[in-house]
Amino acid sequence: MSTYDELVPVLKKLRLSGLLQSLEVRCREAADANLSLTEFLYRLLADEVERRDGKQLDVRLRRAAFERPSTLEDFDFSFNTSVPRAKVLELGTCTFVERHENVLVVGPAGVGKSHLAQALGQRACRAGHAVLYVSAHDMLTQLRASRADNSYERRLLRFTTPALLIIDDLGLRPLTGEEGVDLYEIIRRRYERAATCITSNRALEEWPPLFGDALLASAAMDRLLHHSHVLTIEGDSYRNPPSMISMGATPGSGVVLLQKLQQNRYGLRYDSGTEPRGAPGRVRLEAVQHPHLRGAEGGRRARWRVTPFASQGFRASHADVRVLREHGRSRRAPRAGPRETQKGAQ
Repeated sequence: MSTYDELVPVLKKLRLSGLLQSLEVRCREAADANLSLTEFLYRLLADEVERRDGKQLDVRLRRAAFERPSTLEDFDFSFNTSVPRAKVLELGTCTFVERHENVLVVGPAGVGKSHLAQALGQRACRAGHAVLYVSAHDMLTQLRASRADNSYERRLLRFTTPALLIIDDLGLRPLTGEEGVDLYEIIRRRYERAATCITSNRALEEWPPLFGDALLASAAMDRLLHHSHVLTIEGDSYRNPPSMISMGATPGSGVVLLQKLQQNRYGLRYDSGTEPRGAPGRVRLEAVQHPHLRGAEGGRRARWRVTPFASQGFRASHADVRVLREHGRSRRAPRAGPRETQKGAQ
């Protein structure tokens, strides 16, 4: 039996069997590079440390129960400029977890609250912290069900022991029964002992009524806001971004439909009114660079024919209309039919 064969059971007994994955490679490397015994041992043990760290990270990510692998690198800060990028990147260092501080992310649906919260959770996992992600509804439902089988305290520990607890979509629905008390109990037990991140569609001023009791709400909000970082995000939804221009599909023409917008944020100027009659007008569109839609060529001008759509009746009366992207006529519009080609030639 060779020395290598005798080494295998020894490493397994010491719970160092992971060394076997790189032992042969490191032995060959040591012989070729004439490494000292100390350098050889260091490299071999460094492989084991790296392997264990990777395995522990996988366990932390699995236990965190994230909905999706969200990262700060994947977050598009240019879409909604209201997102405080410097503050988010500072939170990404996870010092707030070490200091047992809270992060409160508020804003309308679709602006990236859950993405940011889970991205911070991912960073915390990689920094070695235990993290748990849960929606407010699921958390409160579990606590309510635990009262039926007398496992309330054990279930409560699941939400109070992680170094970072991420509660998503607080206030999406009203709290009922003892849910306000349960939420306060989690906040109280985690106060200055662990970090908590909460996302909500409601402004902070709307949180106190959720508890159903003024004194309970005052005590909970006082603890939440102490040592807290508040991120207020405004803007459009990532899931349904506003479409500034859409192309019509009438044969033989590249047409532009200027859609009505509830909020005129990006400099698109138009006059809304009744559906135009007669021949379509002509407007000049200027494609400009914009952080929300990439690829536009700034300063380029083109003349477009505007065709009315019965379902979107409007008239464009401004000579210069600023748009976010210039659509090529040849790419979007079908080719002209035989009759229209002949007519155009005439």
